[in-house]
Amino acid sequence: MTTRKNYYELKKNVMQYISMAKGFDGKQLIEILKKHLNKGSSVLELGMGPGKDLDMLKKDFRVTGSDISAIFLERYIKKNPDADLIYLDAVTLNTKRKFDCLYSNKVLHHLSTKELKASIKRQKKLLNPNGILFHSFWRGDNEEDYKGLHFVYYTKDELINYFGKDYEIIDVQLYKEMEPDDSIYIILKNS
Repeated sequence: MTTRKNYYELKKNVMQYISMAKGFDGKQLIEILKKHLNKGSSVLELGMGPGKDLDMLKKDFRVTGSDISAIFLERYIKKNPDADLIYLDAVTLNTKRKFDCLYSNKVLHHLSTKELKASIKRQKKLLNPNGILFHSFWRGDNEEDYKGLHFVYYTKDELINYFGKDYEIIDVQLYKEMEPDDSIYIILKNS
């Protein structure tokens, strides 16, 4: 079985992902985030991939990018030598650094439900007091393997149940990525 980690260790898979993601970014999500987070706040992006969202986030926030793929990190640092990047697994989140916000755009759906629950607990340790989480997911009630990657789809109720135990829920909304209501974003506050 291919894991998230070894999938993105192969350059051909990284290039395939970049090609698949062409034309998609988190612009609409970042506009929503800006309503909930003060300009200049520190943001850790989990799973930055090629860095499209990171480039947009750094216009308003002090950003740190992270990924489990050294290839993504190396590609980004070549173009942005002053970038603050961390090699980081979204489950274990092995860093002592703290942030005002943790942000991910369609990253945590690659985790199994058990891994997501572990990540949710660990994310709390990376947040400053009153810090926020902003995550997006594909909406649905199934799991699938697609082009070598595992995807877990979630409903609003599931996400509220998983995150609501550890955080104050600010907002949970459906939105359109490709089709109406195919995606969900959730905004939470560290309580």
